[in-house]
Amino acid sequence: MLGLLGDEWTLLVMQQSLLGATRFGEFKSRLPISNSVLTARLRTLTEAALLERRQYQQRPERFEYLGTSCGRSLWPVLLSIWEWERHWVPDHAEPLPNMHHAACGAEFGPVTTCRSCGQLVTGKDVVPQWGPSGSWQRSVPSAATRRRSEADQHAAVGLFPQTMSVLGNRWGFALLVAAFVGGRRFTDFQAQLGAPPGSVADRLATFTANGVLVETDNRYELTEKGRALFPVVITALQWAQRWFAAPEGPAVVLTHDACGHRFTGVLACDRCSRPLRGAQVSAVEKL
Repeated sequence: MLGLLGDEWTLLVMQQSLLGATRFGEFKSRLPISNSVLTARLRTLTEAALLERRQYQQRPERFEYLGTSCGRSLWPVLLSIWEWERHWVPDHAEPLPNMHHAACGAEFGPVTTCRSCGQLVTGKDVVPQWGPSGSWQRSVPSAATRRRSEADQHAAVGLFPQTMSVLGNRWGFALLVAAFVGGRRFTDFQAQLGAPPGSVADRLATFTANGVLVETDNRYELTEKGRALFPVVITALQWAQRWFAAPEGPAVVLTHDACGHRFTGVLACDRCSRPLRGAQVSAVEKL
């Protein structure tokens, strides 16, 4: 999973696919990305079956890229990122739109509930531990995809700039999961991830600068802002386990402290409490 989504451009291309882009020109107009990089990412996502390449014109040949079941099922991750950015990242060029739930007709925010007992759940309510496949070395590609240039980093690259700076890196998501499981020291993260020291230091510096972690006496703790990424972590882990399950079991095992059951998160509407479905969620158009 990290090999697919642990890259900033890949995340941004899938973001735009979920927001309705299907053709090369649509992706290109929405992202400050070169033709060669976009072509490479579309090819990778097609080979990984997150997108389907379909011809829509013969002369000249033209193709569109449609989300597959695997790709479309990323919507809980996208929705969780959207909600986190709305609450924790104030420096958007324009405020992110509110969300509308078609089932109840209200503007809403997503909340995480336990599938077993239905209770609202935060990161403090779940006991995490490494599972049988909880080693990230094999999940992270040995060769990184192209890093964004300094000019790209200052461009307006979509709806979720700070999330991308945190997660849009092949080691970022793994380190965030390790922090939720209990990693606190530099050596904890390096040992669990098998990452080069420079990569661990870079991610810790980014997380600290963005207020996701705070460092005291060489120990790193999740801040309130960092703990609020819990729905993003849960939805991403569940997506990966559904589509890219390791034969020996999940990378992380979660137990809901209140009910004692293995935890599976379900996003629900904070207004009507019903479980959310991707087709029922839309952005509120600005007047």
